[in-house]
Amino acid sequence: MMKLFDIVALLMTLAAVFGYLNHRFIKLPTTIGLMIISIAMSLAMVILGHLGHAGLLLEQQWLGVVQGIDFNKTLMVGMLSFLLFAGALHVDLAELLGEKWAVGLYATVGVLLSTLLVGAMTYIISGWLGFGLRLPTCLLFGALISPTDPIAVLGILRRAGVPKHLQVRMSGESLFNDGIGVVVFITLYDIAFDRSTFSVTGVSLLFLEEVVGGVFLGLMLGWVAFRLLKSIDNYQVEILITLSLVTGGYALAAAVHASGPITVVVAGLLIGNHGRRFAMSKKTRQHLDMFWELIDEILNALLFVLIGIELLVITVNERYVIAGAATICVGLLARMISIAIPQFLLAPRSPFDIAGLKIMVWGGLRGGISVALALSLPLGTERDLVITMTYLVVVFSILVQGLTLERLLRSSTGKPKLT
Repeated sequence: MMKLFDIVALLMTLAAVFGYLNHRFIKLPTTIGLMIISIAMSLAMVILGHLGHAGLLLEQQWLGVVQGIDFNKTLMVGMLSFLLFAGALHVDLAELLGEKWAVGLYATVGVLLSTLLVGAMTYIISGWLGFGLRLPTCLLFGALISPTDPIAVLGILRRAGVPKHLQVRMSGESLFNDGIGVVVFITLYDIAFDRSTFSVTGVSLLFLEEVVGGVFLGLMLGWVAFRLLKSIDNYQVEILITLSLVTGGYALAAAVHASGPITVVVAGLLIGNHGRRFAMSKKTRQHLDMFWELIDEILNALLFVLIGIELLVITVNERYVIAGAATICVGLLARMISIAIPQFLLAPRSPFDIAGLKIMVWGGLRGGISVALALSLPLGTERDLVITMTYLVVVFSILVQGLTLERLLRSSTGKPKLT
C-alpha cells in the first residue's frame, strides 16, 4: 500500500499535467477532460503491456501503483466531506425550502425506487447472460448506481438559462441523494453479507438513525460553528473553523452511526446561508468563497483522475462489456421512472414538466461515489462483474451524457449555443 503523501503527490502531479494538456489543447470541461486523458493513459499502459517485456514491466509497475490506492477510503473518508460541504455552501436555503417537496421526493422515493428497479432488471439481465447474480447483489448494484452527481454540470445549467426551480431541484437532489444512497447501500450490505436478520422495523430504525441522526447532528454542529464565527472577525480563523466542522463533523457522524454526508450537507447549508449572512464580514465571505471554490476544483480534478486510472483494475471482457451496456440502459430507464413518478406526485403543486424531466434524467450523472461503493464489496466474481458494470455506467454518464447535455439543454430550452 502506498504512503499517503506518495498518493497525494502522484495524484496532484497527474491532475496538474492533465489539466494543463486539457486547457492548452483539448479544451473540454476540466473534469471531463481530465478523465478522458486518464483513461487514455490507462489504455496506453495496457497496450504497452502487450508489445514486449519492457512494456509489460511498465504496465505491472503502474498497476501496482493504482492497486496501492484505496479508492473507497480516499473518496468516502478523504474527499467526500469536503466536496459536499463546498457544494452546500452555495445553495440558497430559502430557494431549497421552496422546492423541499420535490428535493425530498427525489432524494428518498426516487433513490429507493431506482434501487429496486435497477436491482430487479439487473437480476433478470444477469440471468439471461448466464451470470446468475444473486438478488441481494443486484439490489446492492441498484443502491450504488442510483445516487447522482449533477453538480459538475450546474455551471452549464445556469449559463443555459435553465429555470431556477430546476437548478435548485438538481443541486438539492445531488447533495442529499448521496447520503440517502449510502444509507440504503449500507443497509442492503448488512443484509447481504453480514447475515443480518431482515425486518422492516430494524431497517426502518437503521434508516432513521442514519438520516435523522445526520440531520440533527448537522444542525447542532452547524449552530455551534455559527456561534463561533459570529463571535470573531478573522477570516483565517473562520476558515479554520469551517475546516474543523467538515473533518470533525464527518468523523463524529461515523462514530455515532449517523450519516456523514447528510451531516456535512446540513451543516454546510446552515453556514452558507445564516452563517454567511449574520456571522461573517464581507472580507471573510470573499476569502471563504475563494477557499472552498478552490478546494472543490482541486478535489474534483483529483477525483476524476482517480476514476480514469482505475480502469487498470477493472476486469474487462466481452460478456462483461455487454452486461455493462445493458445496465447503462437500465440505469437511464430507472432514472426516468424514479424522476417521473415524483413529478406526477407533485402535479397538484406544479405542472408536469417534460423538458425538465429530460434534463434531469440526462443530467443525472453517476460519479465517484458509485465506483467507491462498488470497490467496497467483498472479493469474488460477483464483485468483479459489479465493478465493471459500475465503471462502464459512470464512464458513459460522464463522457457521453456530460458532453451532450449542452445540446439537450439548447434543444429543450430553445437557448443559443453556449459561449
